[in-house]
Amino acid sequence: MAKYIAAKETSSLDSKIERSHKILQNCHFCERRCGANRLKHEVGYCGVDAVSHYASEFLHYGEEPELVPSHTIFFTGCTFSCVYCQNWDIAHRIAPEEPLLPEKMAELIAMRKYQGARNVNFVGGDPTPHLHAILQIMNKCNVNTPMIWNSNMYCSKEAMELLSGVIDVYLADFRYGADECAQKYSNVKNYWHIVTRNILAAYGDAELIIRHLVLPGHIECCTKPIVEWIAEYMPEVRFNLMFQYTPHYKANQYPELNSRLGYEERRRALEIVQSAGVKNLV
Repeated sequence: MAKYIAAKETSSLDSKIERSHKILQNCHFCERRCGANRLKHEVGYCGVDAVSHYASEFLHYGEEPELVPSHTIFFTGCTFSCVYCQNWDIAHRIAPEEPLLPEKMAELIAMRKYQGARNVNFVGGDPTPHLHAILQIMNKCNVNTPMIWNSNMYCSKEAMELLSGVIDVYLADFRYGADECAQKYSNVKNYWHIVTRNILAAYGDAELIIRHLVLPGHIECCTKPIVEWIAEYMPEVRFNLMFQYTPHYKANQYPELNSRLGYEERRRALEIVQSAGVKNLV
């Protein structure tokens, strides 16, 4: 991977923090743009008010090889409602959670770096509702460590502007090739336009790794369009074709998703990638 981009100076972060708090009054960190006044304890679709919480933080060895060990912070709440969610307890704030204090988290980041962390990895749920808190954490950090945005990439344009220049690596979850699939399984509208827009912005801003979780029965409608789009716009990007789908949460209510991937589906997904010319696979 190329050299990581250094974080902006403190004055720039102060400005971004101020802008993020204005957004909290009429929240549009994500493209649902629900308008919740989170500063008055209203919660948006994500289930999060102005006080951020996290379910856990630890050194994670299950990420892409060049990122491990990764200091992973699992925030509560999510902008999606995936029927097969593996982290549903975190996404829906059922797991034990800790209020996030930026100073304390900055100390934990320094400690994890001393223990060998190669980066700090903001995930969830999804980190988007916590952007204001994450910027505060960055402002308190006194160690130079790469910052990873591990997200479904359904951020608003305004959120992407706040992320620009302070994120070193985007771990982009590119899930659906068809808007109707996104609507049915994650309750998300206008998915393709928003996520491709943000991935292109991330591609021009920092390092980018795209993850695609292959869903059973969705090779042609989702995997193929995604791979072909990547081949057209960024064929050299680091691409993780993920075959570890397991039915979780409410997947048993959707027969087409209530199974693991079969051999023929895995073979077909790889065939699509090879035919498209995407070669920088994890």
